[in-house]
Amino acid sequence: MIPSSGALDLLVLTADKDTAFALEGLLQRPDSLGIRSVNKQIFTHPRRDPAVLRQSQDFLRPFLNKASFALVLLDREGCGDEGAARTVLESQVEKLLERNGWQGRCAVVVIDPELESWFWSDSPHVDAVLGWPCQGRDLRTWLLERKFLRSGQLKPARPKEAVEAALREARRRRSSSIYRDLAGKVGFARCVDPAFLKLVAVLQSWFPRPTP
Repeated sequence: MIPSSGALDLLVLTADKDTAFALEGLLQRPDSLGIRSVNKQIFTHPRRDPAVLRQSQDFLRPFLNKASFALVLLDREGCGDEGAARTVLESQVEKLLERNGWQGRCAVVVIDPELESWFWSDSPHVDAVLGWPCQGRDLRTWLLERKFLRSGQLKPARPKEAVEAALREARRRRSSSIYRDLAGKVGFARCVDPAFLKLVAVLQSWFPRPTP
């Protein structure tokens, strides 16, 4: 049963503040996502990815009648079951949620390997948010020099380490607000990451734009 009018449209459970801030930035762009504006509340689990993987149903149980839909996000890297495929982990958590009252109104997105993979692109906003150009050098050239990227590669194989190293090089303090800035500015029309595409598809099915 979907709660009556006046309840939250969307409840989001994330594994860390970085993902929470990223979702905040994304949901501030409903037109870019192809959805209507959403009344939401975003939580961060204090025990991070492993707890989100195994205990989302317990965390979200008090909100069964307070939100129309529940969305859960975690990284495959660090979840404690890295040997399983992303889709297997998503199905595992979705089944737990459905058995605990969220039938037909929940979705789980497992980011593979981790959140930073969504934001690496050739957009100039990535460079600007991370504090580049730095000392006259552009970010992509520096990534190649430091072996974070190989020639012809679009994204670093270790996206989180690349973000952290780029921030250190630019002497910019790392904070979760960086992820909100990236999500709020970087274009994602060309993004082909399967987890991100699932997120957008889910949001569009739940919150379609009104028919003109």
